[in-house]
Amino acid sequence: MDSPAKSKKGAAGRKGGGPKKKPVSRSIKAGLQFPVGRIGRYLKKGRYSQRVGTGAPVYLAAVLEYLAAEVLELAGNAARDNKKNRIIPRHVLLAVRNDEELGRLLDGVTIAYGGVIPNINPVLLPKKGPSVKEAEPRSPKKAAKSPKKA
Repeated sequence: MDSPAKSKKGAAGRKGGGPKKKPVSRSIKAGLQFPVGRIGRYLKKGRYSQRVGTGAPVYLAAVLEYLAAEVLELAGNAARDNKKNRIIPRHVLLAVRNDEELGRLLDGVTIAYGGVIPNINPVLLPKKGPSVKEAEPRSPKKAAKSPKKA
């Protein structure tokens, strides 16, 4: 006949048959916001290697979360500098290009609707020196001669 242990349906093989514990995700265990389980699934499905260790998705999630936080912080500062409350692609571009390490990481990346870094070649700027000061007094003399002719 059936033994008493087999007839209990709610125990699910546990000793004591107490209340079921709430599942805790690997992201919560690692203290991360990025999904460790999903990243692990992508690593397996992508066939980057035959086997994926248990620490690999945790480490990758932590790295991705750090990079995202860094870019968002710098982009938020760029938005605040432009007196905006919302981050747009222009702010992301300014954040990435003005940071040396992120700029090197995303060197060949084009950010859609980001525009370009404002830059004017010094050769094209007007010269600051005695030539500018000499040009200003000449123009009033010419203006003074023309009314006399009329």
